[in-house]
Amino acid sequence: MRKLKNIELKRKNIQEFKYAEKTRLIIILDNVRSLNNIGSVFRTCDAFLIEKIYLCGITASPPHKDIHKTALGSTESVEWEYFKNISELLMELKKDNVHIWSVEQADKSKKLTNFNIDKDLKHALIFGNEVKGVSEEAINLSNEVIEIPQFGTKHSLNISVCSGILIWEFYKKLN
Repeated sequence: MRKLKNIELKRKNIQEFKYAEKTRLIIILDNVRSLNNIGSVFRTCDAFLIEKIYLCGITASPPHKDIHKTALGSTESVEWEYFKNISELLMELKKDNVHIWSVEQADKSKKLTNFNIDKDLKHALIFGNEVKGVSEEAINLSNEVIEIPQFGTKHSLNISVCSGILIWEFYKKLN
């Protein structure tokens, strides 16, 4: 066994990525503070051909050297848009029949270990602020809330880890 060289991985170039069929999934970052987390989410979205990222509230947008450090160029491949007000964005997405999921610990959340999705719909996942999580207004405008079960002493996972887990799970179910 040997490690593959980058040239052997047969990855898409940016032009091929732009025209590739995308996963029917939108990612929304709600007041995410860390530029490294933002870049990591871009990179994960590139890996799984995610349709679009919306950056909301205080979430920084490219170009920025600290986003670029973890995004490694994926800000050029993944489509993104800044929206100051997440409520306005969510209302627009709902009009377009997008099924919105807040990723949060809530009283009626679905566990990642036991959820189903409608493959005919486009879905959006909202990831929140590193300290405060997804805002109440965003949760109230969501169709559903989903959480990753945790069994240790900490209350949450880092957003870059959490987004990677959820994007992978949705990718598998949608494809």
